Amino acid sequence: MLTYPDIDPVAVSAGPFEVHWYGLMYLVAFLAGWWLGRLRTRRPGTTWKAEEIGDLMFYFALGAILGGRIGYTLVYNLPGFIDDPLVILRIWQGGMSYHGGMVGVFIAMWLYARHTRRTFFFVSDYLAPLVPIGLGAGRIGNFINGELWGRPTDLPWGMVFPFVDNLPRHPSMLYEALLEGLVFFIILWVYSRKPRPTMAVSGLYLLVYGSFRFLVEFVRMPDAQIGYLAFDWLTMGQVLSLPMIVIGAAFMVYAYRRKDGAVSW
Repeated sequence: MLTYPDIDPVAVSAGPFEVHWYGLMYLVAFLAGWWLGRLRTRRPGTTWKAEEIGDLMFYFALGAILGGRIGYTLVYNLPGFIDDPLVILRIWQGGMSYHGGMVGVFIAMWLYARHTRRTFFFVSDYLAPLVPIGLGAGRIGNFINGELWGRPTDLPWGMVFPFVDNLPRHPSMLYEALLEGLVFFIILWVYSRKPRPTMAVSGLYLLVYGSFRFLVEFVRMPDAQIGYLAFDWLTMGQVLSLPMIVIGAAFMVYAYRRKDGAVSW
């Protein structure tokens, strides 16, 4: 049995000025995406240029932050927002919705594609492998904040979160850091090393992330303000992940069956 380490969520403090680990994880996410994006431009045959990646990541960051915060507030914390509308600005306290962030990124990528005269899926296929490292960093931020803990367990790596109770629980945020971060990154990075039919990489992204998230939700406690939606196990995260799985699989099937031979590279 493990015990949750007492980690100060503030990484640096100087008087009233504070830098939170959660915010630093977002910085890691965007820097990692920028570096990996520039690395991919070195591949022979790609039409992407290194100087374009900064603009791409700016659009991505704006969509992820605005969409993630707005999505969390409207789906998971609407009563809190009604009581105190300024809560939507307190990002350093945690509370970002992945699915809301995904919608925000979709909108941002559509705008970027229009701006650069590319198709949406040409852009999203390039962006998808750059995202998992950031997702993993975000889950580490959740762990440092002491949020998104799991259900009670008798497994030897069960972790006691003293601020919750004395029961060993699944460290579900670490499961997600491993699956949505490292494993997800390896799958997408290896798959996208060769030219793939347009839409295929985006489809694989939706399929794999949706599957990982759906599975981890079985051992993760639901948000207290929502609880289980049905059967004492179905969570909001699973409901939002199911369409990702279906749509991702459909994208991949369509990508490989289309006749025009278009590829994203």
